[in-house]
Amino acid sequence: MGTEEVVLMKGIVKVYPGGVVANRGVDFDLRRGEIHALLGENGAGKTTLMKILAGCLRPDEGEIYVKGRKVDIRSPRDAMNLGIGMVHQHFTLIPNLTVAENIILGMSDLPHLLNLEEAKERIRELSESVGLKVDPEAKIDQLSAGEKQRVEILRLLYRNADVLIFDEPTSILAVPEVEALFETLRSMVEQGKSVVFVTHKMWEALSISDRITVMRKGRVVARVKPEEVDDKELVALVVGERVAPTRVERAKPKETAEEILRVENLRVEGDRGGLAVKGVSFTVHEGEIFGIAGIEGNGQKELVEAITGLRPVKSGRILFIGQDITGRSVSELIEMGMAYIPEERIERGVAADLPVVDNSALKRFWVNPFSERGIIKGEVLRKFCSKIVETFKVKCPGIDIPVRYLSGGNIQRLIVGRELSMNARLVVAENPTAGLDVKSTNFVREMLIRLRDGGAAILLVSTDLDEILELSDVIGVMYDGRMVAIRPAGQMTAQEIGTYMLGGEVVGR
Repeated sequence: MGTEEVVLMKGIVKVYPGGVVANRGVDFDLRRGEIHALLGENGAGKTTLMKILAGCLRPDEGEIYVKGRKVDIRSPRDAMNLGIGMVHQHFTLIPNLTVAENIILGMSDLPHLLNLEEAKERIRELSESVGLKVDPEAKIDQLSAGEKQRVEILRLLYRNADVLIFDEPTSILAVPEVEALFETLRSMVEQGKSVVFVTHKMWEALSISDRITVMRKGRVVARVKPEEVDDKELVALVVGERVAPTRVERAKPKETAEEILRVENLRVEGDRGGLAVKGVSFTVHEGEIFGIAGIEGNGQKELVEAITGLRPVKSGRILFIGQDITGRSVSELIEMGMAYIPEERIERGVAADLPVVDNSALKRFWVNPFSERGIIKGEVLRKFCSKIVETFKVKCPGIDIPVRYLSGGNIQRLIVGRELSMNARLVVAENPTAGLDVKSTNFVREMLIRLRDGGAAILLVSTDLDEILELSDVIGVMYDGRMVAIRPAGQMTAQEIGTYMLGGEVVGR
């Protein structure tokens, strides 16, 4: 590892619309010929910081220096002109084009008469020099996830990038592909390239990096070398000191509560092939909140979609109130008493162009009391909606305006009000307070507790560890598609949960 500083970011501040602060005066530096790991939980600000360096986002405050010169990076093209490129977690390749066509696509200095054969030869030479075997003539849709990632890397190298940013690069790779990627990274830094490795996996940061910067809640909290810390110390840096949360007043769980949801050895495929859920089993009882903790991308999304009927199951069973519901349709699950509060509130929670009143009964407008013989009872629907707006404090000028004009917090209040007014036996709540202000967050959490105290079963899936600790009666932790720990909430510390979330092992367990 060299000592020459190739990138320096000073006092970077980024505030998203709605007041969410992603970066709070962050300093970060990168040296020539090093792999610098950027480690932290979801929402720590890692990806935002690197998107600023790659020109995908503009900072609100701060300065960036490249090779000692202050620069203004306004776009990814500006970054690439400075030798900086980013391999995003979600690939940006065009499926029906070849590897070579994707690599040269969008280059500003292409000749009018392009010699594609010369381009292919250069791609072959590059791939051999860093150990990235890929056929330049293959179509992208014929490639595995690992091969597509190689194309993304080659695209940056073809453009002479000296600084390469990898955002969670192993999230879709099999073990042999991860090992091959690590070899490629080592080969690149030996040639003088510099790598930023964004990850939430502790073992990756410890095994591949020369230095580790730890971020938490938008700030840098530590800069260490792998040989200076052990697993336990690194987890403490990532999750921080967690004060025992003030738990909302609640009724005690019944000693002999009815089992509402049972998941047995469930296996579910992800969007890019391969298993995203790998043999998960657990149960949720009436009057209980079962919280699933984990860093985003460890199978929680696919698990929720399988339970709620949105994704097919490869193997295993899902039982709801004693009935096998594996493969049942969404409408059947609604009729049986399953409610769902999705993380993607605009895409899945509401029909944004329809008015508030229609969205209030979106899942049940065709049944009594809202409809009779195919005719919707307008007055009944309006009274129902008005009650939700009043009870759940949904701020809106009127129930006839399109939902898209409501704030994110008020859309979430509408969704929560609709779902909790269904007399559901099971509520699946997926990151229910993500992006909400403090007042809205507290309101949603209180509503979940109230429903739990009324006897409903709650499956809470959240990447917010504080939320899991505050609300859950039982906590399960997912890592790499598996449920790696399940225990009563009082029998697992925040540090233990954090260790499981980051892929470590808890000593003595």
